Amino acid sequence: MSLLRHPYKGLTIAWLILVVATLVGWALSETGHNVTGGLPLATAGVIVTGFIKVWLVGFEFMELRHAPRWLRHGFDLWVVVISITLIILALGVYPTAPVSP
Repeated sequence: MSLLRHPYKGLTIAWLILVVATLVGWALSETGHNVTGGLPLATAGVIVTGFIKVWLVGFEFMELRHAPRWLRHGFDLWVVVISITLIILALGVYPTAPVSP
């Protein structure tokens, strides 16, 4: 039986995507440390790949694919909002109060 005709084909493909996303996150973190000024962008890239993995685990392994529409879209919204929030915080765009001596 071919791997692509296996009943767990979706899970296998999801697992392969998770492995590739992990390698991409690792490569981004290594690049960020080696390139001057690349750390914020590498951090954002690692956050994005991490949340792609979170979404994929929720959708495929936690079976949100078959969940009611409100739950599926609620999870999508949560992933987008939290990842954007973390990227903003990581890039330092979020205004912070000045530190008094």
